[in-house]
Amino acid sequence: MNRIRIELITEATKDCLQLPNETFYLFGELVVTKPNDTWEYQEKYFDKTKEKIFPEENYSFAKIDQDGFAIAAFDHDICVGLAVFEIEWNKYCYLSDLKVNQKYRRSGISKDMLDLAMTISKEKNCKGLSTIAQSYNLAANKFYLKYGFEIGGLNNKSYHFTSERGNSDIYYYLDFE
Repeated sequence: MNRIRIELITEATKDCLQLPNETFYLFGELVVTKPNDTWEYQEKYFDKTKEKIFPEENYSFAKIDQDGFAIAAFDHDICVGLAVFEIEWNKYCYLSDLKVNQKYRRSGISKDMLDLAMTISKEKNCKGLSTIAQSYNLAANKFYLKYGFEIGGLNNKSYHFTSERGNSDIYYYLDFE
């Protein structure tokens, strides 16, 4: 029996929004090209695995509730996963954050949170999901592709004025229809 519970974050469970970021590993990148009218990609593996951690977000429940919704994964009463969504002007529901505690990764929690997000997004009259992944985060890119997202764009200027200059963002879309 699965002990993980996936549910919409409410006022009563808003503390889940402070789930801390944890280290993840960069072992490769997705190299995206569009030689004709179709996006193509190749996986490129790094010689050496690197560790990465994102800065904390300090989410506000009121802001998330106004702009969209958030979903949490619970092991009994402990929050072990978080997914934050924003309803966009273009009828997509944008996944702005997805994280699962290290101990629980690769157990289907992210998939389960996206499954619930699809249901909620459809109820809110969205036509699909969208998200962005850094090209150097091969694990995230492989997850989105496996889940059914399609590559819809590449932005190689996102990090131009940052310490991560040279990195790119890959835009993903999953249409409901």
